[in-house]
Amino acid sequence: MTFSEENYLKSIYHLTAALETEVSTNAIAEIMETKASSVTDMLKKLAEKDLVNYKKYQGVSLTENGKLAAKMIVRKHRLWEVFLVEKLNFSWDEVHDIAEQLEHIKSEQLINRLDDFLGNPTEDPHGDPIPDANGRIIKIEKHLLSELSENQTGVCVGVKDTSSEFLKYLDKQGIALGSKIEFLSKESFDLSVRIKVNDRELSISNKIASNLFVKLV
Repeated sequence: MTFSEENYLKSIYHLTAALETEVSTNAIAEIMETKASSVTDMLKKLAEKDLVNYKKYQGVSLTENGKLAAKMIVRKHRLWEVFLVEKLNFSWDEVHDIAEQLEHIKSEQLINRLDDFLGNPTEDPHGDPIPDANGRIIKIEKHLLSELSENQTGVCVGVKDTSSEFLKYLDKQGIALGSKIEFLSKESFDLSVRIKVNDRELSISNKIASNLFVKLV
């Protein structure tokens, strides 16, 4: 596959996971920042390779071959993110763009050795699951912080928004993967949330709370 074909597969994979349904060419065009006509041309190529199910004016979905191929691209991306953070001391807001380049390396042997070298991690620095060499994913039960009730406590296990701006904001607030967060109260006026993190109380917006995943403890 070309780099472009891999990027399309990965985008369709993320869209179908988020929407839990078939996706439209317009949705793909938006995430790929291109024209719908260009998306249609690419989908025809991917369909010929048995990587997507595509019919004009209908939704698009990945075939079993397409799902596995997409998971392998995601696997490479997230393993490189772990490597960059754990071994090269990059911060979690710096690694996405670099991993976007490294994910196109073709060597399966290299990626499997990288996986072993890192101790076979199951999550990347943002809390997203890493598929294993067979495409299997270990999922954990998690909730958005905004969905919790008063006096519930959770551990931060992931972020919905992986933008550099959001991750830098979390760093300023002392919120990271593994942080214990106690949900104190929610303001009815604007749905902002009062929480306690590392024995420090702070108020965060509903938008922030809606982008933090926690596992209840």
